[in-house]
Amino acid sequence: MSENLPPCPECAGAYTYEMGALLVCPECGHEWSPASAETPDSGGAPAVIKDSVGNVLADGDTVTVVKTLKVKGSPAGIKAGTKVRNIRLVADGVDGHDIDCKIDGFGPMQLKSSVVKKA
Repeated sequence: MSENLPPCPECAGAYTYEMGALLVCPECGHEWSPASAETPDSGGAPAVIKDSVGNVLADGDTVTVVKTLKVKGSPAGIKAGTKVRNIRLVADGVDGHDIDCKIDGFGPMQLKSSVVKKA
């Protein structure tokens, strides 16, 4: 067994092991191929962010929220079907929040790409 296995890209766990052609993290259960682990760092290209149905998002796009979201400090939350204009993609968002936006009635906030659909 090789001692030079990379850490898990999901949780940064150091106890990865090989299982056939894949690398596996026993801490979070994430599986990935060694070739895909080298690809994001090699070119320095920005990560591709996709919406809930697989469309590629870009800065300035208009998206629609696909499910009702609870918002701390707000009794109503954000209803499904709310349009969000002029989004900005963030590579290092907190807890997977990779979209910066301004929603009418709520102000500036961050959303996860998994809860929006490109309009």
